[in-house]
Amino acid sequence: MSIGRINRTRGIALAAITSTAVVAGVIFIQGAADADPKPTLEQAKQQIATLQHQAEEAGESANDLRGQITASSARVKALQAGIAKQQAQVDSVKRQIGSLAVAGYQTSGISTTAQLLLSSNPDQFLSQASTAQAFAGQQNSALRRYQVAQGKLTDLQASAQTELAALQAVQAKQDALKAQLQSKLDAAQKVLDKLSDAERKRIEEENAKEAEEARKQRPTRDGDRTGDDKNLPNVPASGRAKIAINAALSQLGDSYVWGAAGPNSYDCSGLTMYAWGKAGVSLSHSSKAQAGEGRRVSKSELMPGDLVFFFSPISHVGIYLGNGRIVHAPRPGKSVEIAPLDENPYNTAVRPG
Repeated sequence: MSIGRINRTRGIALAAITSTAVVAGVIFIQGAADADPKPTLEQAKQQIATLQHQAEEAGESANDLRGQITASSARVKALQAGIAKQQAQVDSVKRQIGSLAVAGYQTSGISTTAQLLLSSNPDQFLSQASTAQAFAGQQNSALRRYQVAQGKLTDLQASAQTELAALQAVQAKQDALKAQLQSKLDAAQKVLDKLSDAERKRIEEENAKEAEEARKQRPTRDGDRTGDDKNLPNVPASGRAKIAINAALSQLGDSYVWGAAGPNSYDCSGLTMYAWGKAGVSLSHSSKAQAGEGRRVSKSELMPGDLVFFFSPISHVGIYLGNGRIVHAPRPGKSVEIAPLDENPYNTAVRPG
């Protein structure tokens, strides 16, 4: 056999071996992916809780942009109103200039000297000429007013474009955080989908039971406690703090929904905003912003009604009830509940009002 033929045969064999190895590798990788072990029920719960908390973090970051968007939207609206008003002024001056131009054209057919020579009453003409000079002065004044008005209009338009671009940038950032929130919830759902029907049903029943038990702890309409609230801490609050606490406790069992602030669902800062709003105190819909909307108090100084913040950076808030307990909207998939103060990493606290 010739050397060339031997080399060609070796090349074909090597290609076949390489191709087989690649296919085998793909099959192995696919098999490994398919063989991803199904988590135990407890592992799945932990994974879901972590992903849902990450969704809450993204949600509160998105909430934190609400104030910027509201303020920027108001500035854009004010600038647009200013532009409309200034445009009307520019148009008014333009009409004046047009009227003066027409009037000036009607007397500009012949020279002033010729008009004087042809006039039957020179004294009257000279008086009219003086009026014409004043008329020309009016034209110049109108032109100056137009230039000033047009300059203001151009400045307003430039400011509006800058503010609108800033608003769109913040809105885009918020949209990205919303997408991040949804991706975490989707990932949590994928973990849930790996479980058996019986395991998923068990988790649903546990969540439903927790929500029902929380609803049983709600105070009555007049703020008194019900007979099913033996696990509630004694809350020695008064004044606005008591109103806020009762408002929050009245939502026990309501579901967590990002961006919601009542009447039947809440996120963490939506619940605290709603509760303190009932007491006449306005708060932002953002846990990070709320941390600056009250008098800072230490953990040892906590009193019922204080807002307590968790994680670093801040991404969660609840209302202190006393005796080491808070009421809060925990995270997606859960309901408004009473929980231990130290269930999450403590950050700081403020006293609203």
